[in-house]
Amino acid sequence: MFPTLIGTVVIAGLVGFFAEKSGFTRNGYLASIIICVGGAFLFYFVRLMFGFGFNSAGMNAIASSIGALIIVPFHWRRK
Repeated sequence: MFPTLIGTVVIAGLVGFFAEKSGFTRNGYLASIIICVGGAFLFYFVRLMFGFGFNSAGMNAIASSIGALIIVPFHWRRK
């Protein structure tokens, strides 16, 4: 369980870094990494409690990180 959690955090951090580096987001490196890690933590614990998600923990981390990057910045953007 613990190595899976550490791997989830590392993968989410990398997704946040590369999303910012590629220009997919413009939040700043630290903000994108924090958003990705938060989304990955949330989905990791939801998977533990309810048991749904992809079979691979890495795919869960990637999908939840990208989802958090899409949802969070648009949610807080002012009109």
